[in-house]
Amino acid sequence: MLIIFPLVIVGASLGRVKGGNMVNDLCRFWGDIWLPMIGIFHRNIYEAPIEKYKQYVFVANHISYMDIPVIFQGVRKKHFRILAKIEMSKIPLFGFLYRNATVMVDRGDTTKRTKSIMELRAFMKKDISIFIYPEGTFNETASPLKSFYDGAFRLAIETQTPIKPVVFLDTLKRMHYKSVWTLTPGKSRTVILPDIAVDGLGIKDIAALREQTFKVMEDCILRYRNN
Repeated sequence: MLIIFPLVIVGASLGRVKGGNMVNDLCRFWGDIWLPMIGIFHRNIYEAPIEKYKQYVFVANHISYMDIPVIFQGVRKKHFRILAKIEMSKIPLFGFLYRNATVMVDRGDTTKRTKSIMELRAFMKKDISIFIYPEGTFNETASPLKSFYDGAFRLAIETQTPIKPVVFLDTLKRMHYKSVWTLTPGKSRTVILPDIAVDGLGIKDIAALREQTFKVMEDCILRYRNN
């Protein structure tokens, strides 16, 4: 991170779109080098491709801080912005990189949440995809997923952008959400699932789209659970 940090500063000076895309690429490069160095070997399982020139609302399960570097390993061909909790921006050094690669959301402030959604829409108008954790925070339950919030699905329907489900299988094993000191080497896998189309759907269909996506992701986690 220290090696790429001067380039992150350069990227930050280029604006939220061009500079943010540069920081996206730097995060991917950082993960390519750092993960193998600490003994984590990542691979993507493509049950459906990510089309390079297609815009998506990516949704993923959230179970570990290790989800963050693995995002950039899973989504290789596209620039995107993560809707990310503001608390992570307070981490020294990493927080600066994080702020320039994501859209921050303060979940405790309704006005700021609305502003974050407006910022996501602005990025989508620039043909940049969006990445959201619909569970909102870590899944600390014994279930494969926590219940989903509506935000990602409302955004997908309102912008007529397909949902692209992504599942992280091993990040909790690599680093438990309770402590960064639980980091362990081993395999890391991301499953890229088929698109869920939203063509012609309206606001009344948000709940059905949310539940459809939940079921697809839950089934994926259960299929791979013992592998």
